[in-house]
Amino acid sequence: MEELQLLGVALGFATLAGLNLYLTVFVTGLAIQQKWITDLAPQYQQLDVLAHPVILVISGVLFVLQFFADKVPWVDSLSDAVHTVIKPIGGAFLALHVLGETDPALEVVAALLAGGVTTLVHSAKAGTRLIANHSPEPFSNIGLSLAEDATVIGGLALLYHNPVLALAIFALGLAAIIYLAPKLWRAVKVHFWLIWKKLLTPAADDADATLASQLSPDVHMAFHDVNLLGEKIAWTVPCIIDTARKVPRNTFGYLVATIEDPTTLWFIAKRRWRVVTEEIDLQTYKVVHEPKFLSEQVVLYSLERKPKYVFLFSRAQTALVKKLVAQLQEGLAAAPEPAPTLAA
Repeated sequence: MEELQLLGVALGFATLAGLNLYLTVFVTGLAIQQKWITDLAPQYQQLDVLAHPVILVISGVLFVLQFFADKVPWVDSLSDAVHTVIKPIGGAFLALHVLGETDPALEVVAALLAGGVTTLVHSAKAGTRLIANHSPEPFSNIGLSLAEDATVIGGLALLYHNPVLALAIFALGLAAIIYLAPKLWRAVKVHFWLIWKKLLTPAADDADATLASQLSPDVHMAFHDVNLLGEKIAWTVPCIIDTARKVPRNTFGYLVATIEDPTTLWFIAKRRWRVVTEEIDLQTYKVVHEPKFLSEQVVLYSLERKPKYVFLFSRAQTALVKKLVAQLQEGLAAAPEPAPTLAA
């Protein structure tokens, strides 16, 4: 049981360091220095160095600086980028001090595992913050920052009172992060792409905005397989799908419209070894262009049907998006009204 408690404390400190390293060090050191932890358990005896006044002052000052930085959009992401190197080292340091003197080979393994856990948690935190920065209002950043600080304080209290329960909770949390990692990675990749395009790609003029009529070769055959009637492509444009029914969110692909059927739209994407497609019946749908902070969005919505579809374009494609929306609206306006359904 003692080994399990030791593992729980070591994993707990590595996990909490990924959320807020300075708060973890400061609260632990302050609790030891103020004798809030009056009887140091074996797993805390090696951490009494954190109660040194110099360490308390430095960790406290750094926490205050990070406390305010974490609540400002984009400043928090810059801080996360800097701490990508610092936090894994701090997490490994805390875990090794919990374990105390062990075999050198075990120390290396423990340091690598603890650093990996801290990196995993920090990456999830940084990715979530980057997504929250898509909306430049500060309230989501403030809420996330306060929730992270509360989690650290609550986690430290749980570590002291019940290390085994803390081990189970932290293990479940890490499993959830691993499970959600592909979705988070896709979202982060999309946001980095949108930021890159916003900062470094000049906006195209209306005269230069043209809708292509040929698909990329890697998805041309996929469209040929689903285009059973052999309809000719009217236009196609690369984009990112943000909301759909069959295709995962934040997938790069192509919107495709055909000449023969202006009320049908296709989204086609190649994902690793397979191709995903979604056919969208536009009847009863409305088309809206919504400019956002990082992206231009084309939204398809209907009061009668679900789901709502959202497609993302870079801010440099404003003219192209306007032409795309005009094409969709023109096609829908020219299409005949759907026949009413007769009651049985």
